[in-house]
Amino acid sequence: MRLNRVVAACLLSLTTLAAQAAEGPITAIRAARLIDGLGSSPIRDAVVIIDGERIVAAGSRLAIPAGATVIDLGDATLLPGFIDCHTHITGEPGDYYKSFVRDSHIDDAVRAHIYAARTLQAGFTTIRNLGAGEFVDIALRRAIDEGVVSGPRIVAAGHGIGATGGHADDGVGASPYIALQGFSGVADGVEAVRLKVREQVKYGADVIKMVATAGVLSEEDSVGAPQYTQAEMDALVDEAHRWDRKVAAHAHGAEGIKMAIRAGVDSIEHGSFIDDEGIAMMKARGTYLVADIYNDDYILAEFGKLNYPQKIIDKERLVGRVQRENFRKAVRAGVKIAYGTDAGVYPHGGNGRQFAKHVEWGQTPMQAIVAATSSAATLLGRDKDIGAVAAGRFADLVAVSGDPLADITLLERPGFVMKGGVTVRRDAQPLASR
Repeated sequence: MRLNRVVAACLLSLTTLAAQAAEGPITAIRAARLIDGLGSSPIRDAVVIIDGERIVAAGSRLAIPAGATVIDLGDATLLPGFIDCHTHITGEPGDYYKSFVRDSHIDDAVRAHIYAARTLQAGFTTIRNLGAGEFVDIALRRAIDEGVVSGPRIVAAGHGIGATGGHADDGVGASPYIALQGFSGVADGVEAVRLKVREQVKYGADVIKMVATAGVLSEEDSVGAPQYTQAEMDALVDEAHRWDRKVAAHAHGAEGIKMAIRAGVDSIEHGSFIDDEGIAMMKARGTYLVADIYNDDYILAEFGKLNYPQKIIDKERLVGRVQRENFRKAVRAGVKIAYGTDAGVYPHGGNGRQFAKHVEWGQTPMQAIVAATSSAATLLGRDKDIGAVAAGRFADLVAVSGDPLADITLLERPGFVMKGGVTVRRDAQPLASR
């Protein structure tokens, strides 16, 4: 009995020491302005106090504790770390046929940490990765969490789940004599989609991606036709929610979007051809829209040079302008918007370029910032930890020189990035430190 008490006392002492060791030094950050990510008016003469990896206080002209390390950012604006709710962190655009024939998911795994580091340097401290082969995104998430490589916090989906011959099927367009090896997100029928959800959860998925309709960057004929029945969508969402996983639905076509909303998905990704009924349904049910309204520019400028089939480029021409116009309609209707870029369709690290598109197509600069901070955090179910500069949340911070409410493109060029209280980027000029 006495031995058990001694062991318990030792364990308690070790736990206390570990907790003390985990606590970092006090840091105080000064900046001319603070945008908290919650939509509040900017705070002047801002001070943020950080203890270890979390914020303990934020406000105007706060007293700085004695002995604190002070980072003075001068005439800068401090914001929460940005969140991109739709990425493909394990790949980047390259020659279409080389990628299809020569590259494998091992190549993806070798390169993914480079893309992750680039994303973090761009100020995106959290991403939701909606689809990666062979669970590479889950392995990358683990390596980042363990401090093996540098990158953003990752909410990982594993494989996108979709129908045979559809957007989630890597074999579309290939010879039937080519046997694709490895794990797959393809599942058909109510019981099969339930099993596929369980498989993603088993291997570590934080979120489930459902491929509700056809897509652009694949070789099926349609760009937006539904690819699951209502029963299959209902079963997939029910199973995911049973395992406490949110569902993101890739959906371009109007009917497929409405089917996914009826099934109870948490977000519609792309939403290109959404109609007025679909917008009203999203507003009524609180479904988020995550629309990649930047990458049309990149696809039409670059994919022809990368030997993409003309069918794919033609489909993108059908989508781009309509998607942006429907984004504006959704904003005006009051649909919840979360920031998501489809990074990986264009090179990683350019995630901030979409802010200007949000403003061009209907949001105010503050609304665009909120979409990439507190709204995105709420969609991810992580709003207690990220998405705002507030006491108790992780010290995930970005600073830009000047005022992004006057020039939203400043968010493309952060000069300071902090993740969990650790500075990962601090440019010498124009941001000053002491």
